[in-house]
This record gives sequence, C-alpha cells and structure tokens, in this order.
Amino acid sequence: MMITGPLLVLGTPNSFHPTNRYFKAVTNPTFSWFAYASLMIGVHLPVPHQFIMNHPWAHTYCEVGLYLLLPYLFYFNLLNRNLVGRRVTPAMSVISLFLMMVPETLTGFFIYTAPGSLYHNMYSLNDQRIGGSFMWAGAMIIDAIWMAFAVFHWIKSEEKKSQDMDAEIAAGNDK
Repeated sequence: MMITGPLLVLGTPNSFHPTNRYFKAVTNPTFSWFAYASLMIGVHLPVPHQFIMNHPWAHTYCEVGLYLLLPYLFYFNLLNRNLVGRRVTPAMSVISLFLMMVPETLTGFFIYTAPGSLYHNMYSLNDQRIGGSFMWAGAMIIDAIWMAFAVFHWIKSEEKKSQDMDAEIAAGNDK
C-alpha cells in the first residue's frame, strides 16, 4: 500500500488531468485520507482479518483491489509533480503524510504489544509481534521517504514562487 500507491501516482502521465466529478470526489484529500486510514486499520482488525483469511476470494478480489485503489487516491494529490494548480498545497501534503503515520504506526504498535494472539491463534504470538514490529518500524521508514519527497516538492514550489516574484519585481523596475 505504502509503496505501490505512490509509485502508481509517480508513474501517472503528466497529461492525466481528469475532470470527472466522481474522480474529484474520491480524490478529495479528506475523503481519501480517511478511506486509506480505514483500510489500513480495518484489514488488521481481528474479525475482518479472519474473514479475509477464511475466504480467499475476499483477498483476491476485494483486498488487493483496495490496496491498489485507495493508496493511489490518497497519494494522488500529495505527490503530484505539478507545482501549479494543485488541490493540496505542498505544505499540506507534508502534514497529511505526517498525520497518516499515526494510524499506520499505531496499528503495528498495537499488533506488537497485544498480550495474546489477535487472530484466534492463526499465528504464534512471536510471529504476530514480528509482524507488528515490521509494520510499526517499516511504516515510519517508508513514510519518511515519501515525506522527504513531499518536502522536496514544497521547496521547489517555494523556489518557483520566489522566481516568479523576482521576475515581477524586475518587470516593475524596467518600466
């Protein structure tokens, strides 16, 4: 989720500018943040997890599709390479990515610190803790990478604003 979504966004052609109302609604920054966080937490809750493990079709046709779609929708506005006409400011991109660390890392933390198996002894407690620690630490590392990318875009957008302002001042002095 945390790798495929951003890579799909970064691989989206620069000419892709959908005007569809549905696409604009599902890429709404607030909606996509909550949808992504809900998926992240939801699939790790014991009941949905048990259902997915007991019904392979749910994993194949629902979970995998959601793992591709929702991260794409979330990262679509945040890692957009277009510095003009963005729906989310570069600063808000960094803040949104930072806030997404909360559900991602807390999910791993609670899986790791659970006193017993959360998944009806589907995994040993040691395996569950290893998985939780990978999710907890891994999420922080991956998020730091995407945040660095967003900060880079923020710096670039500020440079562009500065250059535009310098050009405007220079044009005013030439008169």
